[in-house]
Amino acid sequence: MAEAFAPEDLSAWLQTAVDAAQTGGQILQDWRGRFSVREKSRANLVTEADEASQQAIRDLIHSRFPDHGFLGEEGLQEEAADSRSYWIIDPLDGTSNYVHGFPYYAVSIALQVDGRLQAGVIHDPCHDETYTATAGGGAFLNGTPVRTSGETVLSRAMGMASLPVGAGPDDRAIQRFLTALQHLQTVQRSGSAALNLAGVACGRIDVFWSTSLNPWDVAAGVLLVQEAGGIVTDLSGGTIDIFRPSLLAACTDAVQTALTDVLA
Repeated sequence: MAEAFAPEDLSAWLQTAVDAAQTGGQILQDWRGRFSVREKSRANLVTEADEASQQAIRDLIHSRFPDHGFLGEEGLQEEAADSRSYWIIDPLDGTSNYVHGFPYYAVSIALQVDGRLQAGVIHDPCHDETYTATAGGGAFLNGTPVRTSGETVLSRAMGMASLPVGAGPDDRAIQRFLTALQHLQTVQRSGSAALNLAGVACGRIDVFWSTSLNPWDVAAGVLLVQEAGGIVTDLSGGTIDIFRPSLLAACTDAVQTALTDVLA
């Protein structure tokens, strides 16, 4: 049986994640319009803002929990002294959107203890929205409880998809996207997996899927969706593993099952 943590532990972890995410978000906003850009790989951009955000997040968390480890997008990997607790950080999810001034990007922070997600925060600095969740404690947007939409009919559902960078027309992910267009009411590609998952959690989006994401893209969002009453599996309907690039997050079991059948 998984260990049940004291409410004060969960509260302290969550408050630290909120403080760190909002600090990182403020750094992103401060850097807007004055960062330089370099190619990390094709269509995969990294900025000084990204790195500054990650460093500030890491330093704030470390000051409160010095025995905890870190896994972050920009080369951050530190072992945990307690061998149990790891912060999984995306200091800027939606880098291309950020570079182009499109206001759909976020900071994503999650804490995993003994392999289980315990706290998660996604902060959208453009709209001053902070999504929070703790294991067993529900999901919230700026302190107000949120739930998934409850939609059960796939043809009425709004879907979001993440596609691999540089995917060609014959890529399996592109074929899934085109297939899904025929079955959902609408399908979009936004450029921020974290905000897509937050959207599922608060009922703005009905389903989101991807086969090309990393753990820092999805860790906080997975917990948010689960705590908001949604379901998260891999693309075949199996148990979700944030360290494997296969994810389907849905508002209801019915939508999840229907889309799994479509995308098989």
